[in-house]
Amino acid sequence: MTKFLIINSQKIEIQWYEQGKKNYPTLIFLHEGLGCTRMWKNFPENLSKKTKCPAFIFSRFGYGNSDPCPLPWKINFMHKEALTILPDIIKKAGIKTYILIGHSDGGSIGIILSGSRIAKGLKGLITMASHVFCEQKTLQSIHQAKKYYEQQDLKQRLEKYHGKNTENAFRGWNDVWLDSHFINWNIEKYLKKIDIPMLAIQGKNDQYGTIKQIKSIQRQVKLVKTEMIDDCGHSPHLEQQEAVLNVMGKFIHQILIHQNKS
Repeated sequence: MTKFLIINSQKIEIQWYEQGKKNYPTLIFLHEGLGCTRMWKNFPENLSKKTKCPAFIFSRFGYGNSDPCPLPWKINFMHKEALTILPDIIKKAGIKTYILIGHSDGGSIGIILSGSRIAKGLKGLITMASHVFCEQKTLQSIHQAKKYYEQQDLKQRLEKYHGKNTENAFRGWNDVWLDSHFINWNIEKYLKKIDIPMLAIQGKNDQYGTIKQIKSIQRQVKLVKTEMIDDCGHSPHLEQQEAVLNVMGKFIHQILIHQNKS
C-alpha cells in the first residue's frame, strides 16, 4: 500500500522497513534523477535486514506517486532538495538519527546536506555514482537518454513507475542537466566540510561519470572510504547487489559500533 507524508500541503510518497532496533539510525534512501521509491527494488529491505536498521524511502516531488514539481527546474534544484525539502521530510517522519544513502543525484543531494552541517542526527553518508561537478561524459549520456525517451521505449518503461509524473520527472531532470549553464555546476566546496564517516561507491563502467568524481571525494573528505565495483555501471545496488550490500553492511556496522561506545 502506498503511504504518504504531507509536506507544506503536498504529498510525498514514502515506504518504511522497520525491522531495526529502536536505537539504531534510520537508513534514508535518496533516489537518482529518474528514480523513485519503487525503483530501488528490494535493495532497501535487504540492507535493512542485514544491518537491523530501519529504512525510510521516499519519492521526491515530481517522481513516483508524489505530487508534481513545477517545470522548469532551476539549476540549484539539488540544493533546494538538500537544504530545504529533505530536512522537512526527516522532521515530519520523526527520524532522530540517520544515515543517508544516495544514488546519483540523490548522492549529490546527500553531499550537500552533509557538507552544510545543518543536519541534526546525521551519523554517516553513503553515495553511489554521485556527481560533484559536471562532466562531458555525463552530458553525453543524458543527451542519449533524451533520444531514448523521445524516439524509443524509455518513456513507456518509466511510466510503469512514475505514471502521471513521467513527463515531470524526465523533463525536470533532463532539461536542467542539459541547460547550457549547468556545465558550471559544482558542489566540491561541501566535501571539505563533511565531518561524518562517508562511503563513496562507483561502478568501474559508470556511463554517467568518470573516476574523477570519486577521486575528488577521496581527496577532499576527511573520513572517507571509497569502493570501485567491478563489472558495474551506474547502478551498483542493482547491478552488483551482493557486493554492495557487503560493503555497505561493513560500513554501517562500524558506525553502529562507534555509536554503542559513545
